[in-house]
Formats: sequence, structure tokens, C-alpha cells
Amino acid sequence: MANVVLGVTGSIAAYRAADLARELMRGGCTVRVCLTPAAEKFVTRVLFESLTGQPCLVWAFDEPEAGRMAHIDWARQADLLVIAPATANILNKIASGVADDMLSTIALAYTGPMLVAPAMNPAMLANETTQASLRRLVSRGVEVVQPAEGEVACGEHGQGKLASVSEIASAAMALIGWTRRLEGRRVLVTSGPTREPIDSVRFLSNRSSGKMGAALAKAALWMGADVTVVTGPAAVPPPLGPKVVRVETALEMLAAASREAPTADLILAVAAVADYRAAEQHPGKMRRTEEDLVLRLVPNPDVVAELGRLAKPDAVLVGFAAEPTDDLAAARAKLERKGLHFIAANDVSQAGIGFESDENELVLIGREGSPERSGRLSKIGCAKWLLDRVAQALPGERETP
Repeated sequence: MANVVLGVTGSIAAYRAADLARELMRGGCTVRVCLTPAAEKFVTRVLFESLTGQPCLVWAFDEPEAGRMAHIDWARQADLLVIAPATANILNKIASGVADDMLSTIALAYTGPMLVAPAMNPAMLANETTQASLRRLVSRGVEVVQPAEGEVACGEHGQGKLASVSEIASAAMALIGWTRRLEGRRVLVTSGPTREPIDSVRFLSNRSSGKMGAALAKAALWMGADVTVVTGPAAVPPPLGPKVVRVETALEMLAAASREAPTADLILAVAAVADYRAAEQHPGKMRRTEEDLVLRLVPNPDVVAELGRLAKPDAVLVGFAAEPTDDLAAARAKLERKGLHFIAANDVSQAGIGFESDENELVLIGREGSPERSGRLSKIGCAKWLLDRVAQALPGERETP
């Protein structure tokens, strides 16, 4: 049974949240409602407590259990946070990290999947600040049930009406089903770059930021997996929740990932592992001279291929190929050479995707079938898209409806 926190904000459509709570309960969910103070002008705490049989929160210091911080407990215990109706005020607050009431505080503490259903005047929805907040939320993986077009409470006509209860409930239940997709599975993610020391202050590395690896780890957590992240010195931290092993070099990454690979059901080899390392590491700091410097490099082990050798026979191994063109020949060759089940290729020559960016565009190539293209998405969007597809190859899995 899924635990859903339903946030209700100060829109005249707040009364429809009662029907939404009932629909989610019919779907087998435990529903706990948090009202904003503005929402309480339209609906009451008593209504939702009577309907759900659960406590209802309004004020930032409400404590149904004395001595327990409700905003932390509710955030940690929830499988899904739904905000419906979501006003411009709450959207702009949670997009900016503002926490000045119970609902926005829960949203800030919450680390799982979230669904919002906006409802407001069409001009408020079209306002560039609101649209920027929605884009920011989508980039973080928040699902948005778009408002309908029609006559709104003020008498104006346009897009801003709360979507139907059935549409919101269906989206919520689909998201709950998605969050159970990897329950009981162990997922290993290698992420970020490696650093290969030349001397005590210099190293060889690459432009990988670790953003794609972090996004995949977060999406796998949202899908219920037991996640381990082996990460090089990435520019972004891994999400809260997984076991994290931090490494520097390719040899360290191989050693750490090799300990995890034999028990993993799904291996996502996202790390940009250096192909070469210095044959000799100079002690101390190399000093500048007027002479040419010749640096001899030796190959690093093939981490992805080695993980495939160590993996369980029924484990699924996914590699990544950052290529300077949209030609898939090199990615296909890598798929075969390394014994992968899938490889996700991306053209890093395109502006705004790939290394160090917040967006990506993947081409997923499997051993069978035609390549699939994600289109340009946020990296968390790409992560969700990819995991939906590779999860189908896990033993006992079936395609979600």
C-alpha cells in the first residue's frame, strides 16, 4: 500500500481535492493531507481527517505525534507527494526552495517523486516566473498534470482550470506503479570522471560532471531499488539514499565496483573512466624546465567489460558512449566488444547536452530491435526514460501498461 501526501493549496478548486483523496484511497493508497493556511479558507482540516482517517496538517509546527517533527516524518514516509490544486504561489516557492509553511517545508524535505496539478488564472499560469518555475520543477523530475482550458473562477477563459480528478488520480497511480518497478532489485551505478595522477598536484581527467550518473541513481531510488553508487570526483553530489563509494582513479573504481557487481541485478556504467594513466607517478611536484616533456601512458583496465565478467548471468549491463558525432557505429561496436545488453549513446558535440549540462539526448541501442531516441530532456528525464526501457529486460519483468 502506497503512502501519499496530498498537498492542497489556496485555490477555489481546493474542494475537488476531497474527491481526489477518495480516488487515491480507492486505488489502495493511504492518504494524508496537508493544507496551506490559504487552502483552509476553502476547505477544512475536519473534512480531510474524516475522509481519510488520518491526521491533517496545516501549520508549520503541527505535531500529530508529540515530540515528532511532522514535516520530516511525512516527507520520509511518503511514497508520493501530490499537490493538487497547485497555485502559482506554491509552485514558485518549491521551485525556489522556500519553506515558510508546512506544505512547502514537507516539499523541501521530501526526496521522492512528486506530482503537481496547477490551477490558477490563465495570466498567472502564463507569467514568465510561473513558467520558469514549472520548467525548473520538470528538470528535477516533477510530473505536471497540465491544467485544462476553460472558464476559470474569475470568469476569464483560458488554460488554468484544474485537470479532472480522474486524470490526476490516473497520473498519480501510474507514478506509484512506476515507483515499484525496481523493488527488490540491486542497482550499481558508476558515475563521474576518474583522475589519473601525474604527480602530487597534477592529473589526467575529463569533462564528465557526474550529473547523468546522479540522475540515474535518483531515478532508480524512486523506482524502489537498492542503489550503490561508485563515483569519481564529480561536480555534483550523488542523491541522498544510496550507498556511496568515492574513488579517484580507474583502478580504484574497478576495485570498488567489482565488490558490488556480483550481487547487482542492473549495472549502469555511466562513469567516464580514463582509458590511460601515467606509467610513472612523479614523486612530489614536477618543476617546469625549458626541455620538452614526454609523458608515457599505459592503458587502464576496461572497467565495464570486467564488471560484465563479474556480473550474475541474469544481470543487465548498460554502458554509455559519449561520441563527437551522431554516428552510432562506434557505440554499436562498443556494445558488442564489451558484452553489453544496452548502450546509451549521446552526441556531445551538440550545444547544451552531454558533458556539464543539465540536459541530454540519448539513443538507446540494444542487442535486438531498432535504436530508440529519448529526445532532448532534462538528465533526470533521460534517466527515467532509460530505466523504463532497460527494466523490461530484467528477469521476471513485464512492460508496464
